Amino acid sequence: MDLRVAAYAVIADERGLLLAHWNELGRTGWTLPGGGIEPGEAPADAVVREVDEETGYAVVVDELLGIDSRVVSPERRLAPSTEPLHVLRIVYRAHTVGGALRDELAGTTDMAAWFSLGEVDDLERISLVDIGRTLAGLS
Repeated sequence: MDLRVAAYAVIADERGLLLAHWNELGRTGWTLPGGGIEPGEAPADAVVREVDEETGYAVVVDELLGIDSRVVSPERRLAPSTEPLHVLRIVYRAHTVGGALRDELAGTTDMAAWFSLGEVDDLERISLVDIGRTLAGLS
């Protein structure tokens, strides 16, 4: 079984909820900003790096909200595989301290945007958005 550990941020303020648009191998959807942890990288450092890469914002991590764990069967993986994938998604609450909204240029997300909490339900989104909203008490 393969393992992927990633860190994501729930960032909500008067502008709404900050999301990144995931676009990889023909699949798309709005997601929490974040992504894979590099070898030896602390999860909180990874989420700060990933939010900057995907949205242009510098953030400070406020608290750990929870860890989502799921197993993706081989036939549901993006890339062909005979092995299941165990995904551990570490979810933090964070807030912006600088930077400006911009789209990622060469990654698995192609844009970032703020949405009011009421707009989120109408978005094509991955389940992690709802998991993050629940963990943050925003649903």
